[in-house]
Amino acid sequence: MTRIAIVGGGLGGLTLARVLHTRGITSTVHELDASPTARDQGGTLDLHEESGRRALAEAGLTGQFRAIAREEGEALRILDHDGVVRFEEGAEASGGTRPEVDRGALKRILVESLPDDVVRWGTKVTAVSAGRLTLSTGEVVEADLVVGADGAWSKVRPLLSAAVPVYSGLSFVEAQLSDVDEQHPAVAALVGPGSMFALAGGKGLIAQRNGGGRIRVYAAVKNEDPAAVTGLADRARLLEVFADFDAGLRALLEESDDTLIPRPIHALPAGHRWDRVPGVTLLGDAAHVMSPFAGEGANLAMLDATELALALAAHDDVESALAAYEAALFPRAEEAARDSADNLEACFRPDAPAAMVEQMLAHAHR
Repeated sequence: MTRIAIVGGGLGGLTLARVLHTRGITSTVHELDASPTARDQGGTLDLHEESGRRALAEAGLTGQFRAIAREEGEALRILDHDGVVRFEEGAEASGGTRPEVDRGALKRILVESLPDDVVRWGTKVTAVSAGRLTLSTGEVVEADLVVGADGAWSKVRPLLSAAVPVYSGLSFVEAQLSDVDEQHPAVAALVGPGSMFALAGGKGLIAQRNGGGRIRVYAAVKNEDPAAVTGLADRARLLEVFADFDAGLRALLEESDDTLIPRPIHALPAGHRWDRVPGVTLLGDAAHVMSPFAGEGANLAMLDATELALALAAHDDVESALAAYEAALFPRAEEAARDSADNLEACFRPDAPAAMVEQMLAHAHR
């Protein structure tokens, strides 16, 4: 029996464990978080039919997904800094092909689909080598395959590649509003049931309606120094940066909950790949972290996991499976990474939001 150790219990690692489980293959997930709800799981995702939703189908979880999906969340609005709507599309325009789902809810159905002993919560991996994990307890875990599903700053990636994520030139400050329909009705109406982008040369306010009456806001600022975003995690300073935005848009920041979280956006080089190293591979952000402007991060992580699980099920030996998996992974990830980088530049051009509006109009008229 092949011993498979997955480092990282995010959406990618959990999807891999689940699809393997449905094929009768056991694995163990080593996750630093003490539980699935130990920290905030992030905002909402639109799951794409060819990637995230395919992964859930292979995992046998389509019904569970439908129970938590929000098709109304597919709605989109693009505004300029004066609050003028430059593009709007209702959820029905996409025909229900990209329903939104909260990350926390999606993680929950994946965790619930696994036997209790698959995920080892609160496990800190301190050292990794091909075929071996060392834990903070001193325990050594032997494995025939180590999979790095441990995100942008992966501890597994150095076994395969010297590449490290590079700052993209863009930073987010994340905020959140709670009970928006009762406490912030004007903001709720401005954002609508889905996502809203308000862009003006070099900066923007991006808002997403989440479940449970919440709106998550990302104040985006182009800045060459990633350390500078720490200073923007101050409401008064952030409002100064967005002083030229309409008062209704600024309310997204003025009325938000107390905690502001700085998030510099990093990415691996588009086209990142590695030579085949026996007994180890990567998936998701560990393999191809990119900016969120292609909407592919979680979708690709889940697709990577599915493709890897299916390759392991279809091949008699691990190395043949990994070779087949990586041959498909590399070009798929490169295309998405280039799209992500191009979209970031388009969204924050001096004439924003013109490029994003043009792109959405072209897509709508196909």
